[in-house]
Amino acid sequence: MLLFQRGNGGWSKQFKGKAFDYNVEFSAAEKSDIAAEAKKDDANIDNGSTAKEIRYLVKTYKKINNPKYLAAAENGIRFLLKAQYKNGGWPQYYPDKSSYRAQVTYNDNAIINTLNVLQDVALKQNDLDIVNAGLIEPSTKAVSKGIECILKTQIKVNGKLTAWCQQYDESTLLPAKARAYELPSISGSESVNIVGFLIKQPNPSQEIKNAINAAIEWLQLVKITGYKIVDNPAPGTPKGKDKLLVADSASIMWARYYEIETNKPFFCDRDGIKKYSIQEIGYERRNGYAWYGTWAKNLLEKEYPDWLKRMH
Repeated sequence: MLLFQRGNGGWSKQFKGKAFDYNVEFSAAEKSDIAAEAKKDDANIDNGSTAKEIRYLVKTYKKINNPKYLAAAENGIRFLLKAQYKNGGWPQYYPDKSSYRAQVTYNDNAIINTLNVLQDVALKQNDLDIVNAGLIEPSTKAVSKGIECILKTQIKVNGKLTAWCQQYDESTLLPAKARAYELPSISGSESVNIVGFLIKQPNPSQEIKNAINAAIEWLQLVKITGYKIVDNPAPGTPKGKDKLLVADSASIMWARYYEIETNKPFFCDRDGIKKYSIQEIGYERRNGYAWYGTWAKNLLEKEYPDWLKRMH
């Protein structure tokens, strides 16, 4: 893990352009190649990257007291602080700003993972109580700015607050397209973790409360009842199975993407053409992306009611 850390303090999720596993033994030659990649500018917060390493290193430092682990974690925190935009958001990658990597990215919980780490530093909790005290104040400020960005990017439709897109233009803070099949939308997945972060805030402002209540109302409005998504046996296909929407009276789920103007669920192939049924997109994307999920179930049934009780 120390070897994989980039010179700017962050971590990449790839080695030689491919995902890797920290549990694999690397040869001396590979270790030399890993060290040579330290100067690359591909550090990022995608798929838990950097947040995951910081948390693992402080936990391990507490067990075996190796100062190198703590120093690496602190450099990781400094990377997160450095990468934040003035508007309070974070790019998916830093400093690499090519393509959609510069966008303010909630996708796959990139910003929320980052905010959770910095809030734990600010509040001295979850193993991050041991980091350099000089990181507390900047982390506190970064969390405040991050929350401001969350409030600014909550999508309004006809004057009414809804929830959030996966990613936003870093200058205008308008919903943006990332990969060809990731079009501007309101997300039934990423929005859940954003609300989950907001409801953890001590002494929330009225603006935070309004944001939470509006997002919950939207999640209730767009939930899909009476259907579930299943892996249907499909001999002869690349995976031997195919995603299929089937009737199920007990099921509640959400779509990954809702059209901003209409709240209609939509789906997309790599050609970027919007379709309104999962069966209308090709096999590869239909089975290669999380188009439906039960993401908001726990939030609506437990976390939000618990929060309401705390507020009264």
